[in-house]
Amino acid sequence: MANYDFKLLYANHWKYDTSTPMSAIRNGLAMNLATISGLRVPSEIPDNPAPPTALLRPESIVYNNSFSKAAGTHTYTWVVLVIVGRASERMAQKTLDTYADPRSSDSIKAAIESDETLRGAALDCRVSEMRGYQVIPIGENQYLGAEFVVTIIAE
Repeated sequence: MANYDFKLLYANHWKYDTSTPMSAIRNGLAMNLATISGLRVPSEIPDNPAPPTALLRPESIVYNNSFSKAAGTHTYTWVVLVIVGRASERMAQKTLDTYADPRSSDSIKAAIESDETLRGAALDCRVSEMRGYQVIPIGENQYLGAEFVVTIIAE
């Protein structure tokens, strides 16, 4: 396992590369999620994330949309894996309940959709689903988390 300086890593989470559409989308997602107090959004997926944290990963790209708002666009699907705490902790489920509630002030959906252009990287984005609570093994620990699926239309 790598030894990360998590304070330094997370303190600089908004300093992403925006030279490619993928980097710009990652940056926009991270900046929107950074509006949730206490939620860490690392610039890269760490070996040993410190909850609560949101890990961003691209899942698919559908190229050359022909029936979208603008010709020449692509549909990107990203998964935001939110890890809240050890599965045995009582507060882990309550924290995840708050993140999953679209009306909560700490809503993952509301935070991501707060700027649907993702700081200019996209034409539109939507959180389309939350894929159930799950136990996520990391090292020797079991954490509680959930995946949020984000659909993004971008050039």
